[in-house]
Amino acid sequence: MSALLFGSISSIADTSEIQRAAFNEAFAEHGLDWHWDRDDYRSRLDRAGGEQRIADEARDKGQDVDAAAVHATKSRIFREKLRADGAAPRDGVLDTLGAAKSQGWKVGFVTTTSRDNVLAVIDALGPAVGPDDFDVVVATDQVDTPKPDPAAYTFALTALGEDAGSAVAIEDNPDGVRAAAAAGVTCLAFPNENTVTTDFPGATRRVDRLAVEDITAAA
Repeated sequence: MSALLFGSISSIADTSEIQRAAFNEAFAEHGLDWHWDRDDYRSRLDRAGGEQRIADEARDKGQDVDAAAVHATKSRIFREKLRADGAAPRDGVLDTLGAAKSQGWKVGFVTTTSRDNVLAVIDALGPAVGPDDFDVVVATDQVDTPKPDPAAYTFALTALGEDAGSAVAIEDNPDGVRAAAAAGVTCLAFPNENTVTTDFPGATRRVDRLAVEDITAAA
């Protein structure tokens, strides 16, 4: 093993509830009488893509909604919340990043969200986690095909000069696991607080805390 790929924002910092709150505030800002409680939100997390979730909601309710505009508002609110409140690394993330450095692994942050959102999360985690901890950061300015398409992983592997068989991915949602698997990358499921009840078909194993021994055992 020579590459470790964190596959989504909430594989580094559990921002799932911040995301849910940002969705609800965006709905209100756009005059939509929608509100996702935790059960509502959890039921929508089997698939990646916030804009698509909004479009699906509008379709189901028979409403004409500019999903892209609502999602842009949600992303702005999400970044504002991160700037105001900060974020904390998930259990085991700092130890894992330290081990990656000491063992000479390349480290990627492989998302299909906006670069502004990714950088906002990294900034909110500072100084414990910073941009220099990652050899590549993949976002929608480089890959516009969302997971479960493997494009983000393919891009990261190419950028790092690594083969799929030399990498292990960490994902917190089923579509992320599917994307890693489609790229031929071994994947550990690391559920966030809103995907903890979700199944992760395709994951080599499921962990509640990141530990180097679990990662190397999966490799």
